[in-house]
Amino acid sequence: SAVFPLHAGGQYEYILVEKRGEKNNVGFIQLNRPKALNALCDGLMKEVGQALDAFEVDGDVGAIVITGSDRAFAAGADIKEMQNRTFQECYGGNFLAHWNRVSTVKKPVIAAVNGFALGGGCELAMMCDIIYAGEKAQFGQPEILLGTIPGAGGTQRLTRAVGKSLAMEMVLTGDKINAQEAKQSGLVSKIYPVDQLVPEAVKCGEKIAANSKLVSAMAKEAVNAAFELTLAEGNRLEKRLFHATFATDDRKEGMTAFVEKRKASFQDK
Repeated sequence: SAVFPLHAGGQYEYILVEKRGEKNNVGFIQLNRPKALNALCDGLMKEVGQALDAFEVDGDVGAIVITGSDRAFAAGADIKEMQNRTFQECYGGNFLAHWNRVSTVKKPVIAAVNGFALGGGCELAMMCDIIYAGEKAQFGQPEILLGTIPGAGGTQRLTRAVGKSLAMEMVLTGDKINAQEAKQSGLVSKIYPVDQLVPEAVKCGEKIAANSKLVSAMAKEAVNAAFELTLAEGNRLEKRLFHATFATDDRKEGMTAFVEKRKASFQDK
């Protein structure tokens, strides 16, 4: 795997960044604060944003995988950072606003979750497009136990993913669910043994990266619109994007290759 060049400020402090896959076309971000179980401090989330920005403009990268360690994807936001904040500071500084960067990336993002994905860690995973879980993964929103509520999408994305009753239960009790429960409820799409999780997530990234990056972005935009729009409006957007693929070389190449019974060679244009 090709190690990613360092960004302008020198080495990343809280994350490891490289490219993976046989063609080095999968961006790879590993959260790396092992002593703090990958607690999501402000610096870490800013670095994740920088790495995503770099992958977003990298023409070779077709998908991105975000993972943590075997023990923890991310055990939550950094509480020591938050402990003494006031309402005025939070509201005035729009606290946690830049966390949203993960959900605005145009390229598909896969979360590979081993161990704990709690609080902000669960919210980070839910900002990704696909979640794969290791067998020992645990998901939860324990903010209520600290006298607060989820603040980076936990009450919104979790409810859309698993439905009202389970979301309410998790948010109101702070109870965790395991990988099997997460799959049953629709929070994750696949479960793998701990040691196979990251390679499988990268494989999924390679499958995605093999298609047209341009058209993949359209597909992602269309699916995400399902959470924002009425059915009629969503179908209208889908139709517009579907028609838009006919303005691309890749759509022509894909259909021509199919008719000629050969493999398509997409140029991302």
